[in-house]
Amino acid sequence: MKVMFLDESGDHNLSIIDPDYPLFVLGGVIVDKNYAEGALTDALRDFKLRLFGSDDIILHTADITRNRNGFERMKEQQFRERFYRELNELMHTLNYTVIACAIKKDHHLARYGIAAIDPYLLSLDVLVERFCMEIGNVSNGGVVVAEKRDPILDRELELAWLNLKIKGTRYIHAADIDRRIVALNLKSKTENMAGLQLADLVVSPIGRCISGRSVKEDFRIIESKFRRNGKGRYEGFGLVTLPK
Repeated sequence: MKVMFLDESGDHNLSIIDPDYPLFVLGGVIVDKNYAEGALTDALRDFKLRLFGSDDIILHTADITRNRNGFERMKEQQFRERFYRELNELMHTLNYTVIACAIKKDHHLARYGIAAIDPYLLSLDVLVERFCMEIGNVSNGGVVVAEKRDPILDRELELAWLNLKIKGTRYIHAADIDRRIVALNLKSKTENMAGLQLADLVVSPIGRCISGRSVKEDFRIIESKFRRNGKGRYEGFGLVTLPK
Protein backbone atom coordinates (compact mmCIF):
# COMPACT_ATOMS: atom_id res chain seq x y z
CA MET A 1 0.00 0.00 0.00
CA LYS A 2 1.14 3.54 -0.79
CA VAL A 3 0.75 6.49 1.58
CA MET A 4 0.60 10.12 0.49
CA PHE A 5 1.54 12.55 3.27
CA LEU A 6 0.38 16.14 2.77
CA ASP A 7 1.63 19.50 3.96
CA GLU A 8 1.23 23.09 2.83
CA SER A 9 3.13 26.32 2.42
CA GLY A 10 1.43 29.71 2.47
CA ASP A 11 -2.10 30.77 3.39
CA HIS A 12 -5.00 29.26 1.43
CA ASN A 13 -7.23 32.26 2.22
CA LEU A 14 -7.90 34.29 -0.94
CA SER A 15 -8.85 37.36 1.09
CA ILE A 16 -5.27 37.49 2.41
CA ILE A 17 -2.61 37.77 -0.29
CA ASP A 18 0.92 38.51 0.88
CA PRO A 19 2.66 40.51 -1.88
CA ASP A 20 5.98 38.93 -0.84
CA TYR A 21 4.56 35.40 -1.09
CA PRO A 22 1.27 35.35 -3.05
CA LEU A 23 1.34 31.57 -3.25
CA PHE A 24 -0.30 28.52 -1.79
CA VAL A 25 1.47 25.18 -2.20
CA LEU A 26 0.04 21.80 -1.25
CA GLY A 27 2.65 19.08 -1.48
CA GLY A 28 2.51 15.34 -1.11
CA VAL A 29 5.20 12.74 -0.60
CA ILE A 30 4.29 9.23 -1.68
CA VAL A 31 5.99 6.30 0.01
CA ASP A 32 5.32 2.63 0.55
CA LYS A 33 3.48 2.09 3.85
CA ASN A 34 6.05 -0.40 5.14
CA TYR A 35 8.87 1.98 4.20
CA ALA A 36 7.12 4.88 6.00
CA GLU A 37 6.76 2.84 9.18
CA GLY A 38 10.23 1.29 8.94
CA ALA A 39 13.21 2.72 7.07
CA LEU A 40 11.86 6.28 6.78
CA THR A 41 11.00 6.50 10.47
CA ASP A 42 14.38 5.01 11.42
CA ALA A 43 16.31 7.40 9.16
CA LEU A 44 14.63 10.51 10.59
CA ARG A 45 15.08 9.22 14.14
CA ASP A 46 18.80 8.62 13.54
CA PHE A 47 19.18 12.10 12.00
CA LYS A 48 17.53 13.79 14.99
CA LEU A 49 19.45 11.74 17.56
CA ARG A 50 22.73 12.53 15.81
CA LEU A 51 22.14 16.28 15.68
CA PHE A 52 19.94 16.97 18.69
CA GLY A 53 20.34 13.96 20.95
CA SER A 54 16.59 13.41 21.02
CA ASP A 55 13.91 11.91 18.79
CA ASP A 56 11.21 14.07 20.40
CA ILE A 57 12.05 17.12 18.29
CA ILE A 58 9.72 17.57 15.29
CA LEU A 59 11.17 18.74 11.98
CA HIS A 60 9.05 21.78 11.15
CA THR A 61 10.31 24.38 8.67
CA ALA A 62 8.83 27.35 10.55
CA ASP A 63 10.65 26.30 13.75
CA ILE A 64 13.90 25.52 11.93
CA THR A 65 14.06 28.92 10.21
CA ARG A 66 13.07 30.79 13.40
CA ASN A 67 15.47 28.92 15.73
CA ARG A 68 12.71 27.86 18.14
CA ASN A 69 11.07 24.79 19.72
CA GLY A 70 14.28 22.81 20.03
CA PHE A 71 16.09 24.39 17.09
CA GLU A 72 17.79 27.17 19.08
CA ARG A 73 21.23 25.85 18.10
CA MET A 74 20.46 26.85 14.52
CA LYS A 75 21.70 30.30 15.56
CA GLU A 76 25.22 28.82 15.53
CA GLN A 77 26.61 29.07 12.00
CA GLN A 78 28.71 25.91 12.20
CA PHE A 79 25.81 23.84 13.51
CA ARG A 80 23.42 25.38 10.99
CA GLU A 81 25.72 24.48 8.10
CA ARG A 82 26.07 20.92 9.39
CA PHE A 83 22.31 20.62 9.84
CA TYR A 84 21.50 21.59 6.25
CA ARG A 85 24.36 19.55 4.81
CA GLU A 86 23.20 16.39 6.58
CA LEU A 87 19.52 17.15 5.92
CA ASN A 88 20.20 17.47 2.19
CA GLU A 89 22.08 14.17 2.25
CA LEU A 90 19.11 12.56 4.01
CA MET A 91 16.55 14.05 1.60
CA HIS A 92 18.61 12.79 -1.34
CA THR A 93 18.97 9.28 0.07
CA LEU A 94 15.35 8.66 1.12
CA ASN A 95 13.01 6.86 -1.28
CA TYR A 96 9.91 8.96 -2.02
CA THR A 97 7.96 10.54 -4.87
CA VAL A 98 6.81 14.17 -4.77
CA ILE A 99 3.64 15.64 -6.22
CA ALA A 100 2.67 19.25 -5.59
CA CYS A 101 0.24 21.92 -6.69
CA ALA A 102 1.25 25.58 -6.50
CA ILE A 103 -1.45 28.22 -6.90
CA LYS A 104 -0.58 31.83 -7.63
CA LYS A 105 -3.37 33.33 -5.57
CA ASP A 106 -3.34 36.80 -7.11
CA HIS A 107 -3.60 35.40 -10.65
CA HIS A 108 -6.17 32.80 -9.55
CA LEU A 109 -8.37 35.48 -8.00
CA ALA A 110 -7.95 37.83 -10.97
CA ARG A 111 -9.01 35.12 -13.40
CA TYR A 112 -11.98 33.63 -11.52
CA GLY A 113 -13.12 36.39 -9.15
CA ILE A 114 -15.87 35.31 -6.73
CA ALA A 115 -15.99 31.92 -8.49
CA ALA A 116 -12.38 31.17 -7.51
CA ILE A 117 -12.11 27.81 -5.75
CA ASP A 118 -10.38 27.67 -2.37
CA PRO A 119 -6.70 26.94 -3.13
CA TYR A 120 -6.46 24.10 -0.60
CA LEU A 121 -9.48 22.30 -2.06
CA LEU A 122 -8.35 22.89 -5.65
CA SER A 123 -4.88 21.58 -4.82
CA LEU A 124 -6.34 18.56 -3.06
CA ASP A 125 -8.19 17.61 -6.26
CA VAL A 126 -4.94 17.78 -8.22
CA LEU A 127 -2.95 15.71 -5.73
CA VAL A 128 -5.62 13.04 -5.19
CA GLU A 129 -5.97 12.72 -8.96
CA ARG A 130 -2.26 12.12 -9.47
CA PHE A 131 -2.05 9.87 -6.43
CA CYS A 132 -4.73 7.69 -7.98
CA MET A 133 -2.69 7.56 -11.20
CA GLU A 134 0.39 6.60 -9.19
CA ILE A 135 -1.52 3.82 -7.40
CA GLY A 136 -2.87 2.48 -10.67
CA ASN A 137 -5.78 0.09 -11.03
CA VAL A 138 -5.42 -1.35 -7.53
CA SER A 139 -8.23 -1.67 -4.99
CA ASN A 140 -7.37 -0.25 -1.55
CA GLY A 141 -3.96 0.68 -2.91
CA GLY A 142 -3.39 3.90 -0.98
CA VAL A 143 -4.22 6.15 1.94
CA VAL A 144 -3.86 9.93 2.34
CA VAL A 145 -2.51 11.40 5.59
CA ALA A 146 -2.86 15.14 6.22
CA GLU A 147 -1.93 17.29 9.18
CA LYS A 148 -4.66 18.53 11.48
CA ARG A 149 -5.10 22.31 11.43
CA ASP A 150 -8.16 23.48 13.37
CA PRO A 151 -11.69 21.99 13.77
CA ILE A 152 -13.27 24.22 11.10
CA LEU A 153 -10.55 23.66 8.48
CA ASP A 154 -10.40 19.95 9.29
CA ARG A 155 -14.15 19.64 8.76
CA GLU A 156 -13.86 21.50 5.43
CA LEU A 157 -11.15 19.07 4.37
CA GLU A 158 -13.23 16.05 5.34
CA LEU A 159 -16.17 17.43 3.34
CA ALA A 160 -13.89 18.06 0.35
CA TRP A 161 -12.70 14.45 0.58
CA LEU A 162 -16.29 13.18 0.62
CA ASN A 163 -17.06 15.38 -2.39
CA LEU A 164 -14.14 13.83 -4.30
CA LYS A 165 -15.53 10.37 -3.60
CA ILE A 166 -18.96 11.46 -4.85
CA LYS A 167 -18.07 13.63 -7.84
CA GLY A 168 -14.53 12.61 -8.78
CA THR A 169 -12.14 14.92 -10.65
CA ARG A 170 -11.65 15.94 -14.25
CA TYR A 171 -9.61 12.84 -15.05
CA ILE A 172 -10.51 10.31 -12.32
CA HIS A 173 -14.01 8.94 -11.73
CA ALA A 174 -15.41 9.07 -8.21
CA ALA A 175 -15.75 5.27 -8.10
CA ASP A 176 -12.04 4.89 -8.88
CA ILE A 177 -11.05 7.31 -6.11
CA ASP A 178 -13.28 5.46 -3.65
CA ARG A 179 -11.91 2.09 -4.72
CA ARG A 180 -8.22 2.96 -4.86
CA ILE A 181 -7.84 5.20 -1.78
CA VAL A 182 -8.86 3.67 1.52
CA ALA A 183 -9.23 6.88 3.54
CA LEU A 184 -8.12 10.38 4.38
CA ASN A 185 -6.62 10.37 7.87
CA LEU A 186 -5.92 13.55 9.83
CA LYS A 187 -2.98 13.38 12.23
CA SER A 188 -1.58 15.87 14.74
CA LYS A 189 1.93 17.24 14.28
CA THR A 190 2.66 16.13 17.86
CA GLU A 191 2.33 12.48 16.76
CA ASN A 192 5.84 12.86 15.31
CA MET A 193 5.09 11.03 12.04
CA ALA A 194 8.12 10.81 9.78
CA GLY A 195 6.04 11.09 6.59
CA LEU A 196 4.39 14.33 7.66
CA GLN A 197 7.76 15.81 8.59
CA LEU A 198 9.17 14.83 5.20
CA ALA A 199 6.21 16.53 3.50
CA ASP A 200 6.84 19.66 5.58
CA LEU A 201 10.45 19.79 4.39
CA VAL A 202 9.38 19.46 0.74
CA VAL A 203 6.79 22.23 0.32
CA SER A 204 8.77 25.37 1.25
CA PRO A 205 11.57 24.88 -1.31
CA ILE A 206 8.91 24.34 -3.99
CA GLY A 207 7.17 27.57 -3.01
CA ARG A 208 10.48 29.41 -2.97
CA CYS A 209 11.23 28.28 -6.52
CA ILE A 210 7.76 29.08 -7.91
CA SER A 211 7.88 32.55 -6.33
CA GLY A 212 11.06 33.30 -8.26
CA ARG A 213 13.47 33.24 -5.35
CA SER A 214 16.94 31.73 -5.57
CA VAL A 215 16.97 27.95 -6.02
CA LYS A 216 19.02 26.10 -3.44
CA GLU A 217 20.30 22.54 -3.18
CA ASP A 218 17.15 21.43 -1.32
CA PHE A 219 14.94 22.22 -4.33
CA ARG A 220 17.32 20.46 -6.73
CA ILE A 221 16.99 17.33 -4.58
CA ILE A 222 13.19 17.62 -4.47
CA GLU A 223 13.13 18.25 -8.22
CA SER A 224 14.80 14.87 -8.75
CA LYS A 225 11.98 13.22 -6.75
CA PHE A 226 9.02 14.65 -8.68
CA ARG A 227 6.61 12.22 -10.31
CA ARG A 228 7.32 12.16 -14.06
CA ASN A 229 5.86 10.88 -17.29
CA GLY A 230 7.58 8.36 -19.56
CA LYS A 231 9.66 11.10 -21.14
CA GLY A 232 10.98 12.31 -17.79
CA ARG A 233 8.87 15.47 -17.65
CA TYR A 234 7.51 16.49 -14.25
CA GLU A 235 5.60 19.67 -15.14
CA GLY A 236 1.93 18.71 -15.02
CA PHE A 237 2.75 15.23 -13.69
CA GLY A 238 4.59 15.87 -10.44
CA LEU A 239 4.29 19.65 -10.22
CA VAL A 240 1.17 21.56 -11.28
CA THR A 241 1.20 25.37 -11.25
CA LEU A 242 -2.16 27.15 -11.47
CA PRO A 243 -3.61 29.05 -13.17
CA LYS A 244 -1.98 27.71 -16.33
